[in-house]
Amino acid sequence: MILRSLLVLPFLLLPTAVWAEIPTATPEEVGMVGPIAPAIDKEIEQALAEKKMPGCVVTVVRHGKIVYEKAHGNRRIVPDVEPMTVDTVFDMASLTKPISTATSIMQLVEQGKIDLDQPVSKYLPEFKGNGKEEITVRQLMIHVSGLTPDNHVNDYLEGWDTAYEKICDLKLLSPPGDKFRYSDVGFLLLGEMVARVSGKPLDQYAKENVFLPLGMTESGYNPPEALQQRAVTTQEEDGVWLKGTVHDPRARLCGGVAGHAGLFSTSHDLVRYGLGMLAAQHEGEGHVLQPETLKKMTTSYDAVGNLRGLGWDKKSGYSSNRGASMTDAAYGHGGFTGTAMWIDPGLDLVVIFLSNRVHPDGKGSVNQLAGRIGTIAADACLAAEKSTDNAGTKLGIDVLANSKFAALKGKKVGLIANHTSRDKAGQGTHLLLHESPDVDLVTIFSPEHGFAGLLDQSHIGDSVEPKTGVPVKSLYGKTRKPTKEQLAGIDTLVFDIQDIGCRFYTYIATMGLAMEAAAEQDIEFIVLDRPNPLGGVVIDGPMLDDDSRTFVRFHEIPVRHGMTIGELAKMLKAERGLETKLTIIPMEDWQRDDLLYETGLPWRNTSPNMRNLAQALIYPGVGLLETTNVSVGRGTDTPFEILGAPWINGPQLANAINAYEIPGVKAIGIEFTPTSSKYEGELCGGVNFIITDWSKFETLDLGWAVAASLKKLYPNDWETKRLPTLLGSQQVLDMINDGKTPAEIKATYQKDLADFANRREPFLLYE
Repeated sequence: MILRSLLVLPFLLLPTAVWAEIPTATPEEVGMVGPIAPAIDKEIEQALAEKKMPGCVVTVVRHGKIVYEKAHGNRRIVPDVEPMTVDTVFDMASLTKPISTATSIMQLVEQGKIDLDQPVSKYLPEFKGNGKEEITVRQLMIHVSGLTPDNHVNDYLEGWDTAYEKICDLKLLSPPGDKFRYSDVGFLLLGEMVARVSGKPLDQYAKENVFLPLGMTESGYNPPEALQQRAVTTQEEDGVWLKGTVHDPRARLCGGVAGHAGLFSTSHDLVRYGLGMLAAQHEGEGHVLQPETLKKMTTSYDAVGNLRGLGWDKKSGYSSNRGASMTDAAYGHGGFTGTAMWIDPGLDLVVIFLSNRVHPDGKGSVNQLAGRIGTIAADACLAAEKSTDNAGTKLGIDVLANSKFAALKGKKVGLIANHTSRDKAGQGTHLLLHESPDVDLVTIFSPEHGFAGLLDQSHIGDSVEPKTGVPVKSLYGKTRKPTKEQLAGIDTLVFDIQDIGCRFYTYIATMGLAMEAAAEQDIEFIVLDRPNPLGGVVIDGPMLDDDSRTFVRFHEIPVRHGMTIGELAKMLKAERGLETKLTIIPMEDWQRDDLLYETGLPWRNTSPNMRNLAQALIYPGVGLLETTNVSVGRGTDTPFEILGAPWINGPQLANAINAYEIPGVKAIGIEFTPTSSKYEGELCGGVNFIITDWSKFETLDLGWAVAASLKKLYPNDWETKRLPTLLGSQQVLDMINDGKTPAEIKATYQKDLADFANRREPFLLYE
């Protein structure tokens, strides 16, 4: 085996002046909204204070110029302290995979020496048996080979030759192409493939063909003494602190050279690599891949529900170190030691985060930090663009319209819609479909509150849409499920309604029942996706009891589910065993952590009493309580932002709620008189909820604080017998009636939320 050199290759330590200095600029000079330094510094200072790492170096480059470069903290804190410097040498860990191994593989692909779709055994003849003959080079590159993530470290004790034999004897954990499973073993094989095909050990090949051509004079394996002196310290091994020696135990046992780990580098060298990759988009000098090869390497490939490049991450379960607002063109990777690098051709941006988070005890955590820094940098690039009409999130209807309604060409369409069913510019979906020469809009179906979204009543009749003359059939009247007669003459149902991200908002049930009807009548069902205005990250609240399904408790999801309507449709189809022919038209440029105001989309009242985003955010917690004998502000200008009753003392209730110190929200005592609904015309004492920090506010915590306070202050006045209508959890109801604290209530369903997070994962469409 020739994975590594028999002799350690020296780094080429040339004076810095030999290679052109990387120019610097202010963010404003390269089209970013600055300054970005205060925001990045704040994130890092907090991480240092929380001991997420001992130190780091961060570099941001745009349009070929460094706009942020700074060393923070220390590169060593035990047994003595060494301050971090910008020229610190870092153990790249898994950044070795794309920078060294995958780049080398792609050069050999470019030369016609490796075919990505040929079996690995063509290049490594010993790698066969147990189904491994079917594994292709491409499958290794995107981690769908079926190989184990890591075989036992004992397999490496006698060095690479023996370890390679052990790998060749491995059985697969799943058939090739069947499952995404991030595998170091796969990249160990790719490193050996570079050596076999090129005739040079991996470290020598990468040095001669990748590092030196890009001016990366301080990058390579097994750094010499001069570079070891300014390397980070990682962890203690056999009484010796690792400093300039690879942290990964398997790479260490292979002599420091491996396809999955072993590379050492500096921030400036990674800048040179990043600039080389950006330059490779065009013919010319200064890069090591041809444009077509680069495109092939950085395209998004479906890795069984994850998006991966060839050696790079794109959007997968490992992408928490990716800037949330980076474009779809972005590619990057992270490393176990606390390294991350993302290159975004769409923004002409490179973000490098290098830390020694494993020092001294392996307990540091920096992926989220790296992602936040990437977001700051990307946001600064996008800020000016987001002020234009064409920026921000594109809705499913926008994507469909841009395709000239290809999915509906020649179809007879039934549209489930209301007043929220509009494109980004405000044009009604029904008008867009009606005006398309390729679409036949036969019928409109309307949900609760009617097609205009103005009715707050229990029975709504049919009507006609005045501009198009298309009949509107109510799904909140005689039936809540489209009937066979209503669906006559329709071959495709399209659902396009804005949900608000709460389990008991009835548009979910309308969609689910329509999906059932579509399956029964063999009608295609298309969902035009829309954002969850509360974001797609936070999930909270109890699950439904198994036997409690109703129109407001339609499916077993938590109160705040963190899914888009399209993602929910996928879940309903799978978990209810529906035969629906389902298609989702996804949004573009929506990130899971976006609240509505971060999308560039306007708020449009989703129902008569849901009038702004603050009310929508408060609703899952406070709305839960409206089936009890309190007013939640219906009949006032601020529904769900207030709560009260004639028997409540507002300041007293506010003090009790605030005593629970719910993050991001305060209650203030008020008086109000509803003009309709509960307590119409009666003076109510109560509270007004004021969101003080949108990022920290958790609405269910507020709901439990209100419930606990009402139970404590007004045990004889507050009636909870109808609380189960929306709550759907006997356990939580019992805890409320027993006077438990918000923290005690919340603790009861955390395992259920963790299970739900796993349940929903296969249905998620966005990172």
